[in-house]
Amino acid sequence: MATYTHGHHESVLRSHRWRTAENSAAYLLPHLSSGFSLLDVGCGPGTITADLATRVTPGRTVALEQTGPALDLARAEIERRGLSGVEFAVGDVHALDFPDATFDVVHAHQVLQHVADPVAALREMRRVTRPGGLVAARDSDYAAFTWFPQVPELDEWLALYQRVARGNGGEPDAGRRLLSWAREAGFTEVTATASVWCFANDEDRQWWGGMWAERILKSDMSEKSIRTGAATERDLQRIADGWRHWAEDPDGWLIIPHGEILCRV
Repeated sequence: MATYTHGHHESVLRSHRWRTAENSAAYLLPHLSSGFSLLDVGCGPGTITADLATRVTPGRTVALEQTGPALDLARAEIERRGLSGVEFAVGDVHALDFPDATFDVVHAHQVLQHVADPVAALREMRRVTRPGGLVAARDSDYAAFTWFPQVPELDEWLALYQRVARGNGGEPDAGRRLLSWAREAGFTEVTATASVWCFANDEDRQWWGGMWAERILKSDMSEKSIRTGAATERDLQRIADGWRHWAEDPDGWLIIPHGEILCRV
């Protein structure tokens, strides 16, 4: 596995817990049915997992993470919602510990951009999906992030993030590559789409900009940036101030585009 760039600082989890099936997996929802079995790869804090589980119940849902502590975040969310029938597993998407053709749907949100070999990961996701089932993946595309007004510190942030993410073995511009990765993995029936998150009102700007101002100073990305010489503490503070400046601008607008694939097995 590549090193996970974001880590699990509270500022990161604040962002990840905002994600729902509606705002992060809408492309998949029309294809789910009650009774399906579903594997959620890289489930994070489990908010999307819980939403998906409610749509396939009484079918089996398995939440997968690469470490026990990371998986405990999802476990807490599932318990908080009082959901039953959700299982938890620690594993590596490159070598899933499930028999062939186990699941109707295998889903991964913001995962392939962080793994060492996304094509191998998709092959493995395909292996554990039954014939006729679906492999679904959605990833952001950092190079396509667009914002207004132009804030030089956000350009600096983007260049730094891409450098750190690639240094960790990931591909931050994964969204545009999903279709090609799926084809290389052997899928012949692939539907590729795109969707965006948009942050343009006062509340959304304050939340997103404030969150990244904190992440750039306190998350694993901050530690890696300083340790590798990619940035200094002064650089990171300047970038954090840039995020706050953008958040306070009433004209501030930002979109995060995502590539999406639905692959029929």
